[in-house]
Amino acid sequence: MEKPFSQACENNKAPILAVIKTYFADSKKVLEVGSGTGQHAVYFAAELPHVLWQPSDVYANIEGFECWRTEAGLSNLMTPLVLNVDEVWPSLLVDGVFSANTTHIMSWESVIRLFHGVGNCLVSDGYFCLYGPFNDHGQFTSESNRAFDAMLRARDAKSGLRDTNELCELATLNQLKLIAEHEMPANNRLLVWQKM
Repeated sequence: MEKPFSQACENNKAPILAVIKTYFADSKKVLEVGSGTGQHAVYFAAELPHVLWQPSDVYANIEGFECWRTEAGLSNLMTPLVLNVDEVWPSLLVDGVFSANTTHIMSWESVIRLFHGVGNCLVSDGYFCLYGPFNDHGQFTSESNRAFDAMLRARDAKSGLRDTNELCELATLNQLKLIAEHEMPANNRLLVWQKM
């Protein structure tokens, strides 16, 4: 099988690492939800050798991911878990959770389950770092994000950009407190919650 490739991952992996390396500096194990092609996981595991990086995704994406993991040969990059946020999550406890470009391709019901799952598997004081495009107070932060949202909803009416305020309400219900918002390239942001 040919390795899957995402240009967006290549473009954003270094800016993301510059932020998450601070939050995961003392982490022993980090769960990545929605690992996709595997490019982020390989890059972050190589740059954060003290972290056991636990990738996960739906079953359909695992084979492609394994192409990247096998080639990388990193001892701290674990075999990916099959994880569908709408189904029963694997039983695990982690110091950190990372997810990129996931909430806008899920239904709102799936986003609810994502935050519930994160709240259950994250240890006290652990960090949840979520990267992607988000709205603020019901408003788009750029015209490109408005166009992206329209494209997403045309493809799947249940998807679309999520509002930071609504995400924070979900987070609070799952013992997560927003502690930082980092502006990122291409009208994206990285939101950081900490488990209370």
